[in-house]
Order: sequence, then structure tokens, then C-alpha cells
Amino acid sequence: MIDISIIVPIYNAEKYLNKCIKSLLNQTKKELEFILVNDGSTDSSEEIIKSYKDKRIKYYKNENQGIGKTRNFGINKATGKYIMFLDSDDYLVTDACEEMYKKAETENLDLVVCDFYRIEDEKKEEIKIAEFKNTALKQNPKLLLEVNLAPWNKLYNRNLLEKYKIRFVEDLKYEDAPFVIEAMDKAKKIGHVKKPLNCYILHKNSETTIRDERVFDIIQIVDKIRNYFKTRKEFTESVDKLTVRILTNYTIQQRVQQDKEVGMDFIDRAFDYMKEHIPDYKDNKYYESRGFLRRTIEKNKFLTKIYCKLYKD
Repeated sequence: MIDISIIVPIYNAEKYLNKCIKSLLNQTKKELEFILVNDGSTDSSEEIIKSYKDKRIKYYKNENQGIGKTRNFGINKATGKYIMFLDSDDYLVTDACEEMYKKAETENLDLVVCDFYRIEDEKKEEIKIAEFKNTALKQNPKLLLEVNLAPWNKLYNRNLLEKYKIRFVEDLKYEDAPFVIEAMDKAKKIGHVKKPLNCYILHKNSETTIRDERVFDIIQIVDKIRNYFKTRKEFTESVDKLTVRILTNYTIQQRVQQDKEVGMDFIDRAFDYMKEHIPDYKDNKYYESRGFLRRTIEKNKFLTKIYCKLYKD
């Protein structure tokens, strides 16, 4: 019996793939399957995958489709009771699957989240999710703000994903958030393992840090999230705060935008979006957590543009 299917989308990951795969094979829990989906890699990723002979590895090779379609492909191939996601440049702590599975089974959870390590330039920082007792999103809307909206560091009941046909947005960047939010919303009970079990690697040239013209996709993603909750007034405060947080973060990140003209255009459109959908966005509680200088810049389109133009690495 397969307890957990772990889905790993792979695209030109030769530098990191061995560490990722070894962390799967070395799990203390053994009733696993590893769905490795090669999304049209042009490097030696395929050779690395084929060098492992473990029967739990299910290898698929597709033409390049993007990470949303690749993860959906993996979900459709999964046979485990639960599903996890792991990025090909990240890795798991040895007892990650055992801890997550035990929590889900003993406490009858649809979704389990865990703390994680954020590793950048070999500096390892433990990221702790705000503590919560087993709950549901309807009971605790603040989870939208307190749980990271990436699909990894989470265990999903596969029946939950199938019952509600929860899948990743395809053909847009930043496809993670709507998937995680819908899974949290549909889960009857969500639990938290207060241990860092996932190692998230942040690279200078990763998808997370590169800013290009695809940054406009984040506005569409935010709009999908807002539309999902538009008739549910109990979520208005949390969704507005999440909107302001996401768009503010991405406007400030235009300081590293490769094309400054694109960056300035994005700042215009992000501020226009907030002004249209949250007219009093400058009074949003998100800014209370920011220092005086930061919030002064972040609330003001003109100052944000000046900051991004003058910023030097």
C-alpha cells in the first residue's frame, strides 16, 4: 500500500537533483512513491534520475509544459493516500514523511503543514509557522496570512484534491497560492507539525528571485484569490490584507527587475489594482507591521518608483 505520493517537477535541475532524490530515498517511512516528472529538461537531469534503481521511483518525461501542468500531471498519476510536493532543488529532512503521515492519521487531518528551513548562500534559517491547534479555515481565516502559500511543506489527503477537483492554475506564474488556498478552504481539519521538515533553497537566479515580464501574472493570481472569496464577507479583512501584502512585496521587488520599464509599468498597475479593489488600502493593517520608513515608501507609488530606480545590489 502506498501511503504518500511525493511529486517532484524537474526542469534543468542537474546541480541539485541528487540531493533532492537522496532525501526521498532516505526517508524513514518506506511506503512511498516518488513521481519524478521531467518537464522537458535539456541538461543531464534524465541521466541522474535513471541512475537510481529504486522501485518506488515513477519517472515520466514530458515536453516542457510549465510547473502548473507538471504538478497536475503528477497528481493524476499519484496512487498514495496522501500527496506531498517537493521542488527539485529542495530536499526533505529524513523523518519528514513519517512525521507528517503520523500527524494526519492519528488526528484525522485533511491537510498538514510543517515548519521549514530557508537556506540562502549556505545560511540556514528556521521558519516557524504561527502555532495553531487543529482547525479549519472557516474557523480561522488568519491562516491565509499565517501559513505560507507554497505547495511544499504540506501533506494533502488525495481524496480531498479529487473530491473538489483542486488543481494548479496552468499557464500562469505564481500558480501555487490558489491551489494551497483552496485546499485549506476545503479541508475539514488542518494540523501543524511544529518541526522544520522541508529544506527550501533560495538561489539568486531561481524562479523565486528572477523578475521579468511574467511578474504581471501575480495580479491575475491575486484577482483569482479575491474572486474565490468574493461572496464570503467573513474573509474580507484577511483577503484584503493578503492582497496588499502580496502586491506591496512585488512592487518593492521591482528593484531587481531586469527591465526597468516593465518594473515601472507593473508598479502602476499594482497600485491601480489596489486603489480599485481596496480604496482605503493605505490604512490596511498590513502596514502596521512595517517600520516607519518602509511603510512610507510602500504606500506611495511615486516613492516606490524612486526607490526601485535608485536601488543597487
